[in-house]
Amino acid sequence: MAILTFFILHWYLSLFCQTFYLHRYAAHKMFTMNKFWEKFFYLFTYLTQGASYLTPRPYAIMHRMHHAFSDTEKDPHSPLFFKEVITMMKYTYKIFSGIHTNKLNYDEKFDRNFPEWKVIDWIANTWTSRLLFGVGYVLFYYHFATSWWMYLLLPIHFLMGPVHGAIVNWAGHKYGYRNFNEKDHSKNTLFIDFLMLGELFQNNHHHAGSRANFAAKWWEIDPVYPIILFLDKIKVIQLVRVKK
Repeated sequence: MAILTFFILHWYLSLFCQTFYLHRYAAHKMFTMNKFWEKFFYLFTYLTQGASYLTPRPYAIMHRMHHAFSDTEKDPHSPLFFKEVITMMKYTYKIFSGIHTNKLNYDEKFDRNFPEWKVIDWIANTWTSRLLFGVGYVLFYYHFATSWWMYLLLPIHFLMGPVHGAIVNWAGHKYGYRNFNEKDHSKNTLFIDFLMLGELFQNNHHHAGSRANFAAKWWEIDPVYPIILFLDKIKVIQLVRVKK
């Protein structure tokens, strides 16, 4: 029970930070927040992603490139050009790493207005930090695992952020239905996105990239949007209202 609880908590807390902070805030600026809350969620993203921490700046730049070049040869992670998901994610990592190390040339218009906390980024991207989180995962499993098969979940903990990205980028452009006739191959994979907290409404999102609610039809549910409305109501964030 402890292992499954830990896995579910790690899955959804890490995923929440990726969709709420990295995607909707850092990449799209769907809402604003003051410096205290920006630093709070920056640190929270590091703590929840742990060994697989994704730095906000290269994440935001790469995601903006994805929207600009969706499902073309310049897309950092389109499944149309790969036979399977692992090869696609290796290519995605190459692009992400190139942006992070400033070795990749890209249009400067993608490189603006994102949160940065260089001390956290430096710590989080050291092998010491990643190994300590990894050791922590292993020790937790050592003490609480009651069956051998539970250890099969460990690699997901080590690569939680990239695993989330792989599911969204692969499934969201290959499987599902379309509400809008976009030029790319984006699709909505689930009616109620309980698995990826709204990220699998890719067709809706590519149609209206600045909308904080990834659901578009009355039957679709984006689980993160009510949280965004609540945080807006209590003044933690200020939601940017856009036309539907």
